[in-house]
Amino acid sequence: MFSNRLLIMKCSPHLLLLVGLALPWCAGLSAQEPKFPPKTGVKTPGVQRDITELPPVATLTVKGHPDWLAVTSDAVWVSSSSVNHVVRLDATTNEAGTIVTVSKPCSGLVADFGSLWIPSCGDHALVRADIKTGAIQATIPAGPADSEGGIAAGAGSVWLVTSKTGELDRIDPATNTVVAKISIPAGSFNPVFANDSIWVSSNHGNALVRVNPATNTVTSSTPIGPMPRFLTVGAGSVWVLNQGDGSISRVDATSGKLIATIPAGIPGLGGEIAFGAGAVWATVFDFPITMVDAATNKVVRQWHGAGGDSIRYGHGTIWLTSYSGEKVWRLAVPAIH
Repeated sequence: MFSNRLLIMKCSPHLLLLVGLALPWCAGLSAQEPKFPPKTGVKTPGVQRDITELPPVATLTVKGHPDWLAVTSDAVWVSSSSVNHVVRLDATTNEAGTIVTVSKPCSGLVADFGSLWIPSCGDHALVRADIKTGAIQATIPAGPADSEGGIAAGAGSVWLVTSKTGELDRIDPATNTVVAKISIPAGSFNPVFANDSIWVSSNHGNALVRVNPATNTVTSSTPIGPMPRFLTVGAGSVWVLNQGDGSISRVDATSGKLIATIPAGIPGLGGEIAFGAGAVWATVFDFPITMVDAATNKVVRQWHGAGGDSIRYGHGTIWLTSYSGEKVWRLAVPAIH
């Protein structure tokens, strides 16, 4: 997920090439970027395809830089931090509708408890909006720790990492207040809920941390790939996109044991991962869709080309953003074999 990764992220050579900018302050910041191996994708013959082979069933225009996605029962919501709003995309009509104004929405979206929960990097707060009308219901003083973070719902609560030094906040939707502050390893940013646990990827610790909501404490830590970031849940597992080498780690959501490390060849900042239709779907720039068969733990299809940075499965289709193209594509699910 690129989000509005402001300074360092906006100075990436790839994005500068995309937007045709030469920003003088980038020279000092670019040296701070991590070093990544090249994006090669998976070299197995027959796996790589051109993204133009997947014509969308619908193309929706979203101003700015469409980024984070959240699926609801009748729609998909997408944030665009460069224009300070979140937009509802109707899953029946394929039209953009309700707009919620939020200062620099970032660090994910989650829909639960009748609301859309939107971290704001501009106001350093968590915004709650009505899932039907888009009306702002609450602004909670719990700001995201990192624009490339995430937000989760589960165990009757909303969960957001609010400090780079390691604080996971538990928000009660009945009162819109923080009811617990849980100590987690520093440099952990992205939570997800699975099997009665909160799982948080430790980007700095190369691990997947498990939190017990019954005690609000860390109960285990599973070593996984380098610089783990984005997570999804499916097939009894937590799946993690590792930015350091572009692999995908699969961790059993019951035992917490690492099941597989799947080479995907898509390292680097940004990206996202989702689960649906028996497959894991990952996206980064240059490789907008990587498809992993959950039955074999192998990349079976990988599409290269323009677009990408956020992906979700919902309403029987794949939803893919074009961060630099002001579009969200809706795609038919490709066959696994």
